[in-house]
Amino acid sequence: MDVGADEFEQSLPLLQELVLGADFVGLDIEFTGLRSNLSRRQQISLFDLPSEWYLKTRHSVQQFTICQIGLSVFSSIEGESNKYVAHSCNFFLFPTTFGILDSEFSFQASSVQFLNQYGFDYNKFLKNGIPYMNEEQEKKIKHNILTGNWRVRSSLDKDQIKVVIDEVTRWLDLAEEGDWMTLPGIAGFQAFEVQLVLRQALPDIWTVLRDQGIIVKKVSKQHRWYLENTSCDRASCWKEKILLSARGFSVFFQMLVKAQKPLVGHNMMMDLLHLHEKFFRPLPESYDQFKLNIHNLFPVLIDTKNVTKDIWKELNFPRVSNLSEVYEVLNSDLNPTKNSGPVVIHASKCEKYVETKYPHEAAYDAFLCGSVLLKVAHLLLWRVHGAGPLPEPSFSLYLDVLAPYVNQVNLIRAGVPKINFSGPDCPSIRPPILLLRVRRWPGVSEQQVYREFQNLCKFDVRRLSRSQFLLLTNKFKDARSILKEYRGHPTLQVSLYRYWRHSPNINCLLQVCGVVITWALLALLLGRPGP
Repeated sequence: MDVGADEFEQSLPLLQELVLGADFVGLDIEFTGLRSNLSRRQQISLFDLPSEWYLKTRHSVQQFTICQIGLSVFSSIEGESNKYVAHSCNFFLFPTTFGILDSEFSFQASSVQFLNQYGFDYNKFLKNGIPYMNEEQEKKIKHNILTGNWRVRSSLDKDQIKVVIDEVTRWLDLAEEGDWMTLPGIAGFQAFEVQLVLRQALPDIWTVLRDQGIIVKKVSKQHRWYLENTSCDRASCWKEKILLSARGFSVFFQMLVKAQKPLVGHNMMMDLLHLHEKFFRPLPESYDQFKLNIHNLFPVLIDTKNVTKDIWKELNFPRVSNLSEVYEVLNSDLNPTKNSGPVVIHASKCEKYVETKYPHEAAYDAFLCGSVLLKVAHLLLWRVHGAGPLPEPSFSLYLDVLAPYVNQVNLIRAGVPKINFSGPDCPSIRPPILLLRVRRWPGVSEQQVYREFQNLCKFDVRRLSRSQFLLLTNKFKDARSILKEYRGHPTLQVSLYRYWRHSPNINCLLQVCGVVITWALLALLLGRPGP
């Protein structure tokens, strides 16, 4: 089910009911871009600590925006064993433009091409996107609306409102008191904005919002005063409605937070960063504060990328590269619990996913996340009980076997493989760092070193000194291969890096200590009295 700005407010009561009754919620988000084209030093690297990775990624999250959020709400069916219904919704979003609020964001060409390849509807995003704002933006705009200190900002809105005022002014010249006209095609919080402008500009009219549009009625000044002070539609009442409409998807985000349901994604770190930035608060500079904020918003996070890693190794499933392939393997005969696992059906308005695949459509991927979670949880339950009989499956039982993976979110290309949102991060389990010594290659750069090794395997490269570089990969076999291949190489000597032996800082400290000790001994010897 696709939801744009026109349908969103009417959908809110149903969405709230679904979330409150859910066992868990699957999530997927599509963006206008992923990573800024920063300098090499600012690009993420296997050398990065989680806090360094966060600070580098924070800039990209602030630069790009969300164009589509997919949610798939999974609920167990009462009276039926291990059977779930999934309500899947696509929400097209577009940043709120109202008063002083006028966001800037970038497009990345590769991301646009990628989404276009999979049929993304940019018209729905640009023309009918649901507005949204974070708490900081909401405070500013709420203050401006309630105090009357606001103005139309964008030139497009100014032009549209000028046309509307001109049209109403021409009509007023000919209208009699009690006559009315309709302004069609104005919806959402823009309708409230237009009413506010018209009421401020024209003292002899009154406006009412109806399904067919804005009704403008010519009234006397006395009747206008009466309406302003007695009508439930007076400005003091519907300024709150303006704010509610301008908040848009942020209203539903708050519903999701209050429901405290487990949130499930696949490689969901970027999703969490954008949720924080776009709907909660601007991303803090502190990595630890970010972790704490996310944990308070969503106490139970499950990343299916992290969960499937262990199962894949243990059961020798074929290598997969994306969520769709994970789903296909778990639905195949390779899965020993294929015929005994949970059954998932689509809700009535979401049946387009029954027969047709829609990869990288956010709601479809959110559905895949939830389905993969249930199937993997059933595999874990089967593994725990071995040859013995399985207990009656339930989602609470699945959560028990998933406990080691809760709040462990996969981290792509960093010094640790995952982030723990409910405690300290796990230590690195990456292969050891290698030290490259270069001889007879003056002026060699990090990029040249990278190209030297790229045909054999991929390493992140960091300069240590003028002729020394650190090499790091995420595969142990690649580290072993390089050590073997370059053993005895005349120009490029590769060995294991030992911090206490090879660090320039440690070497400098030892040299300073050596000088100090030498001078101390000399002073002792020279200062000793003769016989």
